[in-house]
Amino acid sequence: MKIEFWFDFASTYSYPCAMRIESLAEKSNLEVVWRPFLLGPIFNKQGWNDSPFNIYKVKGEYMWKDLQRICNDIDLPLKRPDKFPQNGLLAARIAVTFANEPWIPSFIKSVFSANFEHNENITSPSVISDCLTLVGENPEDIMKEANSDIAKELLRQQTDEALTRGIFGSPSFLVDEELFWGDDRLERAIKWANDNRSH
Repeated sequence: MKIEFWFDFASTYSYPCAMRIESLAEKSNLEVVWRPFLLGPIFNKQGWNDSPFNIYKVKGEYMWKDLQRICNDIDLPLKRPDKFPQNGLLAARIAVTFANEPWIPSFIKSVFSANFEHNENITSPSVISDCLTLVGENPEDIMKEANSDIAKELLRQQTDEALTRGIFGSPSFLVDEELFWGDDRLERAIKWANDNRSH
């Protein structure tokens, strides 16, 4: 059985999810399908031109405190980025284009770490290049392919798919088309998968 993990690299609450979803899913014999997409077009359809955490300042301040508590609970480092949200376009194109490669989960986690642990600029090709090197891959060839029209179209299609499947925020989880939204719903999504597994 599979759990689809839909996320945007700029999403704060997707950071702790990305770091723990594999170990949780493995305990329940679930396969994680990593599905990066862009929140921007989805927010635009909701009438927002920025993160709701920036639009609603009180909500934003609460979010950073809440995220710190979550990260403390699971011993995950957190450094509030100087710029939020960051543009994860290049990283998302790589993750979509090379979705079936075994190094993709490690790459995704390294980008989240760069953003929320090390306060690095994930918009920068050099930062993404470092993330690829870190997971033992050749950045030059991968980055070239990620900038191709095919890669751009793949990410567009994946973002469109998120919209058509009712995804409105990140992180979201789909198990047999059952939707769960938010870091605090990861365990619930896994429980649902276990309760509804075909026998």
